Amino acid sequence: MTKVNLIESPYPLSHIKGLGPKRIAILNELNIYSVGDLVLYLPTRYEDNTVVDLSTAEDQTMVTVEGEVYSMPTVAFFGRNKSKLTIHLMINNIAVKCVFFNQPYLKNKIALNQRVTVKGKWNRAKQEINGNRMFFNQSNSKQDELEPIYRIKDGIKQKNMRDMIREALRDVTIHEWLSEDLKAKYKLESLESTIKILHHPKDKAALLRARRTYAFTELFMFELRMQWLNRLEKAADNAIEINYDLRQVKDFIDVLPFDLTDAQKQSVNEIFRDLKAPIRMHRLLQGDVGSGKTVVAAICMYALKTAGYQSALMVPTEILAEQHAESLVKLFGERVNVALLTGSVKGKKRQLLLEQLAQGTIDCVIGTHALIQEDVQFNNIGLVITDEQHRFGVNQRQLLREKGAMTNVLFMTATPIPRTLAISVFGEMDVSSIKQLPKGRKPIKTSWAKHEQYEQVLHQMTSELQKGRQAYVICSLIESSEHLEDVQNVVAIYESLQHYYGAERVGLLHGKLSTEDKDDVMNQFSCHQIDILVSTTVVEVGVNVPNATFMMIYDADRFGLSTLHQLRGRVGRSEHQSYCVLIASPKTETGIERMTIMTQTNDGFELSERDLEMRGPGDFFGVKQSGLPDFMVANVVEDYRMLEVARDEASELIQSGEFFTATYHHLRSFIEDHLLHTSFD
Repeated sequence: MTKVNLIESPYPLSHIKGLGPKRIAILNELNIYSVGDLVLYLPTRYEDNTVVDLSTAEDQTMVTVEGEVYSMPTVAFFGRNKSKLTIHLMINNIAVKCVFFNQPYLKNKIALNQRVTVKGKWNRAKQEINGNRMFFNQSNSKQDELEPIYRIKDGIKQKNMRDMIREALRDVTIHEWLSEDLKAKYKLESLESTIKILHHPKDKAALLRARRTYAFTELFMFELRMQWLNRLEKAADNAIEINYDLRQVKDFIDVLPFDLTDAQKQSVNEIFRDLKAPIRMHRLLQGDVGSGKTVVAAICMYALKTAGYQSALMVPTEILAEQHAESLVKLFGERVNVALLTGSVKGKKRQLLLEQLAQGTIDCVIGTHALIQEDVQFNNIGLVITDEQHRFGVNQRQLLREKGAMTNVLFMTATPIPRTLAISVFGEMDVSSIKQLPKGRKPIKTSWAKHEQYEQVLHQMTSELQKGRQAYVICSLIESSEHLEDVQNVVAIYESLQHYYGAERVGLLHGKLSTEDKDDVMNQFSCHQIDILVSTTVVEVGVNVPNATFMMIYDADRFGLSTLHQLRGRVGRSEHQSYCVLIASPKTETGIERMTIMTQTNDGFELSERDLEMRGPGDFFGVKQSGLPDFMVANVVEDYRMLEVARDEASELIQSGEFFTATYHHLRSFIEDHLLHTSFD
């Protein structure tokens, strides 16, 4: 059966001029396999080459100017293969010096009295432009004002990409993806003109109109897929009612060594209502670091046990799996049979565990991706919990869910999902939020210090250690890098702290250590055999050492807000005051803003919104892990109102049944062929 495509060409890629086997192989690396793929490979940004008037141009900004060469250029060589080319231009009766570094070949292209266009950084005081590009033999016409810039690889230049796409657009048929009614309702352009303008914008106004149309189209297609998937899932979403013993559950809650917060109680009630419903639970439990999600999960697991069902908890790391297993054993005591299944469990021990799972003698299993291996079979699984679920590919989550035909699913995350993203990532998933910390917890005091203040930070850390507390020191790199000479690596910091405090007081943790070594150093830290743990971000998720009250994060500006907040959440887990010091000397406005925000709030929900605004959805989650589509134009933060409109329109189209009529046959076939099952591939 031939797949339906919304952009069709009678020719293969090799038909396009300049595309031989080598370049086709490079395009394949960019996920371009057909002429249609090439046409849909949109620019990531545009360079504004509009010629400006220097008399009004802002100092120290990028400018594009046009002038006449009034003296012959000179080239000075220095250092190893370095050069400086200087030319003098007359620009509207203003004499301007233009300097180009390491482009000596330009000299042979420049003639006296020639008109050239230069792009570079303007220095008003020196009347000088530090140039990075020069255009020859052309006036910078309006057609060239906005130059598309594509993500490319070695072997293909920007001009090559523009030329290939221009030729590809001549021989394609672009089917409309939106109905005429929808385009008229929201004043949207045709898809054919939209795509052509995105590749070759005539002006900024046309680009904005094209961007708006394509962004809506992307969001609408995504929402159609989500709504259709939801419809299919609900049609087959029968579940058995979990008849838990409420008295036993209440007795278990009563003997917990702490009182539940109101937010925890509300989340438990919401989950229990789902368990009683005739359809499978599909709920997200999100809460800030240290808010007590694990206790909520434990209560749910206990309820499943009283109803005669097994439960499974899948986590991203072995350290976290072991910690969860230890915590649950303490909470459950003899009431629940808890098992741990990770990649480290092998041989006869693994075989025995698998037999017990299949026989039903294990009530609750905690594990890593080892839980989804084919030989893992359950006797009667009723609940699957995935912790830090955006760290797993959607296929892993689906495989675990399929271990039981009618399994209820609870996702947990300590990375609060902003409202604008929750709809896109999770569709119809219900959300429970824990925004309340357990009683007795004090807010972590966060400060920002420059690298030259490192000694002062050490004194502050020493003060905490003298009180009998412990400390984390976080670094971004495992080993030194020639590309990041100013970034401290974890080994160098570890060795310097050993020298400062004594080797026996400092431990080292990073991803390249064996599982045994990681476990050993974590156990030493948990048992207070060492005072300081120097680590990379492997401690970001879940590690719980209440006696640790101090954290130093080196080169903190290299991390996103959500990661910094997760790291910070390793302290502040007891009644003692905790501190987090960010050591950073950021060189960008974004870096400075990130450090400032971290010192102003401990609210993970607010930070996740800000992180999303600053980094975009792909960086926030990791596109391949979250299930969030890699939109070419749409941005779910900037376009969240458009997302809501697209969602409503898609829902109406699906619910009314109109989507399943002949009018939408082509679009429906395309979604079925290309999109419908990709979230589980």
